[in-house]
Amino acid sequence: MKAVMIVFNQANTERVEYMLDKLGIRGFTWFSDVKGQGSVTGEPRMGTHTWPEMNEAVLCVIPDEKVDILLEKVKKLDEVNLEVGVRAFVWDILKSV
Repeated sequence: MKAVMIVFNQANTERVEYMLDKLGIRGFTWFSDVKGQGSVTGEPRMGTHTWPEMNEAVLCVIPDEKVDILLEKVKKLDEVNLEVGVRAFVWDILKSV
């Protein structure tokens, strides 16, 4: 099992929901109004007057065989509009209860 966290501009909310649904990823935790800035070219998303946009994030634990498919979909979504931004991060789940 792997944990995948996807962080994305709120403009992509419906696209990410659709992606999870189409891939049959039912279990996830959704984080709203996430503040931050991309590490390379990302603009700040702080919900302020200066930087009004905000991010969302979703964390899901999925079988290993779905990871590459999900990452491919995230990459394609990012390529549609590089300025909006979406990133995914993966790490191992050693145990769960």
